[in-house]
Amino acid sequence: MEKWKRSARLVDMTQQLLNEPYRLIPLTSFAKRYHAAKSSISEDLTIIQDVLHAEESGQLETMAGASGGVRYMPHIGPRETKQILANLCERLTNAERILPGGFLFMSDLLGDPILLHHLGRIWARIFGRSKIDAIVTVETKGIPLAYAAAFHLRKPVVIVRYDTTVTEGSVVTVNTVSGSSGRMKQLSLARRSLEKGSRVLVVDDYMKAGGTARGIIELLREFEAEVVGVGVMVDSVVPEKLVDQYVSLTTVTEVDEKEKRINVDFGNLFDQGAYKQ
Repeated sequence: MEKWKRSARLVDMTQQLLNEPYRLIPLTSFAKRYHAAKSSISEDLTIIQDVLHAEESGQLETMAGASGGVRYMPHIGPRETKQILANLCERLTNAERILPGGFLFMSDLLGDPILLHHLGRIWARIFGRSKIDAIVTVETKGIPLAYAAAFHLRKPVVIVRYDTTVTEGSVVTVNTVSGSSGRMKQLSLARRSLEKGSRVLVVDDYMKAGGTARGIIELLREFEAEVVGVGVMVDSVVPEKLVDQYVSLTTVTEVDEKEKRINVDFGNLFDQGAYKQ
């Protein structure tokens, strides 16, 4: 192929970087593809980096040496994050969501691909530097969120089940107690689903007292896995949580079934390192 024009080179290079976040791409591969000198490639990358920085949409990390290269690190700034979460809070305050027991109907939110895309970007901002091997969630409502995070973090999804099937093969099962209802339940994970010693991120849609999250953590101990983070889309204010360390995107501060009123604020994510001002 003939030598690429700079405009075409910039478009193609940007697309490659955005499509493969976190992957280190050697500068020599760009130089060969575009029939360009490494110095020209470096100038192109500077232009791309300036645009990413101006739009708060990520940054490029360059590693020197024979095995070096460049990789795209996804990013979403505090301003855009607050806009996304403000919209989510507004949608959550719809009184028609109230279910018996103070729970909220959220299936429509978990089926919204645009919202999930943005929430995945936020998870990548928070946990992108944690060297994660897998995203773990529990069936069923946590699955869309787990895949949203997995898409942006480029990691596999592992699903914990309440019931086992023959298609899962050999499983590990633990008993756990719901922190909100006090009821006993089982959590199971196929032995082939997760390698021992994996570093995992736990993602779920809703945390009340945290019994399910604690049960997942206990189950993961059987795999000698290290839980590097717990993230939930929504948590609620209760006297005591069974999980100490977690990141919530939104927090339900009040559900009044009688008055048909829901109050929702931003979660604790802005107190975490990734977003701390």
